[in-house]
Amino acid sequence: MNDRIVVIAGGLSPERDVSLRSGRRVAEDLRDAGFQAEVRDIDATLLADLQDDPPACAFPIVHGVAGEDGSLQEVLQAINVPFVGSDATSCRRSFDKAIAGSLVSAAGISIPNAIALPQAMFRDLGAGGLLDAITEKVGLPLIIKPNRGGSALGVSVVHDPAELPAAMVGAFAYGDVVLIQRYIEGTEIAVGVYDTGDGPVALPATEIVPDSGLYDYTARYTAGTTEFFTPARLEDHLLEAAAETAVTAHRVLGLRDWSRSDLVVDRDGKVWFLEVNVSPGMTETSLYPQEVAASDSSMGDLLTALVTRAVARG
Repeated sequence: MNDRIVVIAGGLSPERDVSLRSGRRVAEDLRDAGFQAEVRDIDATLLADLQDDPPACAFPIVHGVAGEDGSLQEVLQAINVPFVGSDATSCRRSFDKAIAGSLVSAAGISIPNAIALPQAMFRDLGAGGLLDAITEKVGLPLIIKPNRGGSALGVSVVHDPAELPAAMVGAFAYGDVVLIQRYIEGTEIAVGVYDTGDGPVALPATEIVPDSGLYDYTARYTAGTTEFFTPARLEDHLLEAAAETAVTAHRVLGLRDWSRSDLVVDRDGKVWFLEVNVSPGMTETSLYPQEVAASDSSMGDLLTALVTRAVARG
């Protein structure tokens, strides 16, 4: 049996460095599990390599645009290379936060009030009046973020309308559509999901406590700046509700193999869905590996099962 696995990492998005770190971690775990795993960047030689020497499967772990928006998955589907993770259509609908939120909301999951608008709308209608109307509609405090993107790049919390212009500029630096969302105060958690063939299963939830109060890029990837608790320090019924929310989002969005949902549990015990990641981070400070470590499985066993399932699909 061909046991060559090509881990695709890197890319040109602002999340390149995180992706490379994730890719190296996945490749090491796969090698420990007995596979011939190699990390490949997205460049002009990748396509020919995959076609000339087809691997058993590919393992895309490219974060951000191209890696999570369905583009890379479309290419792999076109050249008939099986791969771990969701297909192109599911990636597209999940990567767009506004679309994903609408779909999971229709399934009965609570999402914060939000409006997604392109930069051109602010230019054409006038930023001042439009921001005033949005603030009145959605309510303060707000969280401002690129509608398509990850790693909390361009994300900020706004408590005062005077802070909005700078927050919008920061978010538009990472995309031409911004999501203006009501900020839900509470316990921020992440719940990983995996499916090795018997249906999606939630991993233990991770509670996130950043020193700065905001789980931004620095807090995510700088060791020692955030405390994590796995499982989260919540009552059992809240942990069960969070697990159900993550599994439901995974199903509703048509995801496969694995995902990670970001949630908030407010002071009244209500679980809110924020967004989903189709290619969870796998760095030394990422959440998914922490959740696997707290579960009944191991990273080697889980990755082996995901790869085996992808090969079988091919």
